[in-house]
Amino acid sequence: MSKVLLFVSSVLLCCCRTTRAEIFTSIGQMTDLIYTEKELVQSLREYIKAEESKLAAVKSWANKLDALTRVSTADPEGYLAHPVNAYKLMKRLNTEWSELESLVLQNPADGFVSNMSVHRQYFPDEEDETGAAKALMRLQDTYQLDSEAFSKGKLPGVHSNAVLTVDDCFDMGKTAYNDADYYHAVLWLQQALKQLDDGEEAVVSKADILDYLSYSVYQMGDLPRAIELTRRLVAIDPSHQRAGGNLRYFEQLLMKQLREMNQDYQPPSEEPIQLGTYSRPKDHLPERESYEALCRGEGIQMTEARRSRLFCRYHDGKRNPRLLLKPVKEEDEWDSPHIVRYLDSLSDEEVEKIKELAKPRLARATVRDPKTGVLTTANYRVSKSAWLEGEEDPVIDRVNQRIEDITGLTVETAELLQVANYGVGGQYEPHFDFSRKDEPDAFKRLGTGNRLATYLNYMSDVEAGGATVFPDFGAVIWPRKGTSVFWYNLFRSGEGDYRTRHAACPVLVGSKWGKL
Repeated sequence: MSKVLLFVSSVLLCCCRTTRAEIFTSIGQMTDLIYTEKELVQSLREYIKAEESKLAAVKSWANKLDALTRVSTADPEGYLAHPVNAYKLMKRLNTEWSELESLVLQNPADGFVSNMSVHRQYFPDEEDETGAAKALMRLQDTYQLDSEAFSKGKLPGVHSNAVLTVDDCFDMGKTAYNDADYYHAVLWLQQALKQLDDGEEAVVSKADILDYLSYSVYQMGDLPRAIELTRRLVAIDPSHQRAGGNLRYFEQLLMKQLREMNQDYQPPSEEPIQLGTYSRPKDHLPERESYEALCRGEGIQMTEARRSRLFCRYHDGKRNPRLLLKPVKEEDEWDSPHIVRYLDSLSDEEVEKIKELAKPRLARATVRDPKTGVLTTANYRVSKSAWLEGEEDPVIDRVNQRIEDITGLTVETAELLQVANYGVGGQYEPHFDFSRKDEPDAFKRLGTGNRLATYLNYMSDVEAGGATVFPDFGAVIWPRKGTSVFWYNLFRSGEGDYRTRHAACPVLVGSKWGKL
């Protein structure tokens, strides 16, 4: 067998050998939060029941004492003339009112607060909430979804009651605003304003929404609309501390621009702000548009001529003894570079065992720094991963042996089996699996050489999104549970095949597990 580094990778619940760049980016771990929340709801109900029981007892006391005081105050001297009434008054004030005081001072919330304290350490924090908001924006960009579709739970091919309220949309907008991402701030603040104008109740005020929205629109360069929104704000709250000054500044700036361009004033468009009203700012990724188009299933370069060159066959690993009686089913996914898919390469039982082993260890996925070779997190890789060794369970040894049998390569010089789980908006932007000439030390610490090939196991199906795409030649590989995909990253000469730059598209709906 070839003694080279095999990159085993997995996506969707997949297991794989690779490295990928701590918010709750793993659906596998977020499911624990679902059960935690259920337990807290039960604790809350027990607290309510205890409060109701306490209140019922206090009401009973109040009703009894109310009846007594009505009689006693009608004729105080006549009431106290009876020795039993005099005795019972002394007893009530000395003993029974003290018992009532003790009852009122009881705090049924202690159990609930204690339960909250135990679980709070596992709660997501502000960074996690911000990460989840940015994940929705990432999905919005990649799959070209407007804010209204999101707010109403209308995702491609999915019917759901999951909706975003005015306050949810406002918080999304504020998250973007605080990050100086005025493009997304405008989209979400406009949606919050629309829902509020439509009569939806909210905690946030219209003035607050207009305050953030008008400034965000100004930052997008749309002065006429910024002026119109600020005028609405002033009309609602004439004493607003910033609105008046902003309005004068915007108006003066617009007049100056019009004079310099020798143009007349044009009123702002009456069309509502929506996806496409403003251009999305460019970022660091040169193939952003083609990458995201492929994620949407657009621009796939699968021609009839190419399709005619793709075949399926039984593969016995060049007469490998373990595959002779039960060869694997092999399908061509692409002709050049050659990408193949192996069917039934993982059983359901193996998938569940690998998930069971990986779940407790899931941590923010990393990438290898090209200069130092050290693993580090990166914003372009959003998932959680765990590394598994063969000695940990027979199923890992069995899967590693199967990879060797199928590929004819050894895993002795491969990285550990890596399991990746992609959660809300989880992705891995376009990247190479092999080390380039300008990063010779990327895998020096491993002592195994460059990554010859990638073997990617898909361990789950995904309802929407989550494809593996190759922007250079327009290929899209859709996840299918229990299958694996294989390609070579290097030519026979050892030079890297730059066509194999690929990406894991954001998961729109569902959970993606993979094994590398």
